[in-house]
Amino acid sequence: MAMRADYIWMNGAVIPWDEAQVHVFTHALHYGSSVFEGIRAYETPDGPAIFRGEEHFERLLFSCKVAHMPCTVSFDEWMQITADVTKANQLRSAYVRPLVFRGYNTLGVDGRGCP
Repeated sequence: MAMRADYIWMNGAVIPWDEAQVHVFTHALHYGSSVFEGIRAYETPDGPAIFRGEEHFERLLFSCKVAHMPCTVSFDEWMQITADVTKANQLRSAYVRPLVFRGYNTLGVDGRGCP
């Protein structure tokens, strides 16, 4: 299995891997303010099937809520994003790692002002 993909989803768009960037002052880099899931997509005759996608994305959104991190991506959008990225990379099976993290605004422990 490849350790990187040609395309990823970031900030609302599928983009080439090499174009993905985060600022050095991103809150998540300094304080660990992020949530993630690890999801498998398995090969089927009808294309990749996301294993327990509902449970994974419900848990991801719940984790955002618990961490007081607003997530502007809905459950249905996460499912579509996963399908889009898997398709863009022409994968028959995959390990998908959705990650939600606080960006940059100000440094400090309280990251609520960091989008």
